[in-house]
Amino acid sequence: MVKAIEWTGDGIKLLNQTLLPHQIEYEHLTTIEEVFKAIREMHVRGAPAIGITAAYGLYLGIRDFSFSSSQELLTALKEKAKYLETARPTAVNLHWALQTIVQAIERAASHQKASELKEEVLQLALKIHDDDRQRCNAIGKHGATLLPKGSRVLTHCNTGALATGGIGTALGIIYTAFQQGKIQQVFVDETRPVLQGARLTAWELQQAGVPFKLITDNMAGWLMSRKQVDAVIVGADRITRDGFVANKIGTYALAVLAHYHGIPFYVAAPLSTFDPNLIGGESIPIEERDCEEVNKVLRTYAIAPEGTSCYNPAFDITPPQLIQSIITEEGIVAPVNQETIEAFILKHTIQHIS
Repeated sequence: MVKAIEWTGDGIKLLNQTLLPHQIEYEHLTTIEEVFKAIREMHVRGAPAIGITAAYGLYLGIRDFSFSSSQELLTALKEKAKYLETARPTAVNLHWALQTIVQAIERAASHQKASELKEEVLQLALKIHDDDRQRCNAIGKHGATLLPKGSRVLTHCNTGALATGGIGTALGIIYTAFQQGKIQQVFVDETRPVLQGARLTAWELQQAGVPFKLITDNMAGWLMSRKQVDAVIVGADRITRDGFVANKIGTYALAVLAHYHGIPFYVAAPLSTFDPNLIGGESIPIEERDCEEVNKVLRTYAIAPEGTSCYNPAFDITPPQLIQSIITEEGIVAPVNQETIEAFILKHTIQHIS
């Protein structure tokens, strides 16, 4: 399985996903500014992968400074975390990873030296990365139980090894089910306008030997009407306490189509993607990106008249009544509503990584 993120000892080895599938190029990031740019410009993308990269970036932001006290280090750490959080606003894993580290250091600041805390930040980032690997494996195992043999699965965007620290969330389920002999066919949405499905998911599945067919986003309804899709599995960037799911633009339309055709619609995400502080889809901040992603193919070839205005939200919101279940590393949430989610989160409280 491809590794999109690796800690090398002096920085981050990051696969630049904007160049895939035609060029495989790894960047070596050694400063927090380089990490911010990589996240903002989508050299790394996928909520878990963004969180992992930011965690390493937080360490890079304080690594080369000498602090006279633990409190001075903590103050700097909080400032650097706020800076990184502004890189992309929708994916809650970014906030979760950074705050996990800040809170752990805050608890340790009263009894550890600044030099010890600095090393602890790196160890926490490494643990967050390893933790995501384990979560992905567990999501894959739980989700595979929902798929019968011979399943034809449709997925959207990219949710595999490129988007996480492990085998992936939705794609992790597909990989696991494929190994169990359950997958007959995967249909991959192009995922316009940035084409993460065509560029990244197709590439990943090809590397893994999983049978797939690429389709444009607007072909999904026709496939469903022809009874060629048995399940839809997508990832998530943020899930509210009452089950509204923010995911790559186009997810909501798939959920509506699946609901109309009686096809199960599954969301795969680690518990770190749940935001217990938010209720209702309107409470989720939606990132809007620039027009070049819409007016040009891969920001290069213009497909609209010069000066054309556009609307380019990167995510949409799927309401809980369209979701059959949410698959997490701790098991499956169903039915999807505030009562079941609150009970599930309470039962499987996210432990501090320390």
